[in-house]
Amino acid sequence: MIFHPLGLAGAFRITPQLMTDERGAFARRFCADTFRARGLEADLVQRSISFNARAGTLRGLHFQAPPHLETKIVRCARGAIFDVIVDLRDSSPTYGQWHGEELTADNRLMLYIPKGFAHGFQSLEDNTEVDYEITPAYVPDAGAGFRFDDPILAIDWPVANIIISERDRALPPSFAGIRL
Repeated sequence: MIFHPLGLAGAFRITPQLMTDERGAFARRFCADTFRARGLEADLVQRSISFNARAGTLRGLHFQAPPHLETKIVRCARGAIFDVIVDLRDSSPTYGQWHGEELTADNRLMLYIPKGFAHGFQSLEDNTEVDYEITPAYVPDAGAGFRFDDPILAIDWPVANIIISERDRALPPSFAGIRL
């Protein structure tokens, strides 16, 4: 695995190192020892899947409130997404900044998202599936978020025809004042 630091402190793009032969390819996508050696969370206790039937489906921007802050590793297992993270850590030099990039089944990229970030994504293709590895386990009462169209962040979501849940549409309009 190759770890590429992102512009947001503590977040990484992870590129699996493929070993190929006549059969195809093999790569590690997680190794607790490798993550711990880099000072990253390695006790991922929950694995989740998000299936998105139509391109334009937008989920987020979500986080868990303290003391249930989440670390996530996100990858796209089928299709393609535009994945977005927002730094909400009060003491971070990149507080209030966001990063977005395309994760696809073909590029096999993953994002390591440390505690204190909001996360969301938009599917770029029909029938897109996203895998998450998370710690700690999800606590429904700790779930929180803010709207995808926060005017302060001005995230440029790539698909104009946005499909969003009523729950996400009802989130607070901005991250302003959220400090984790």
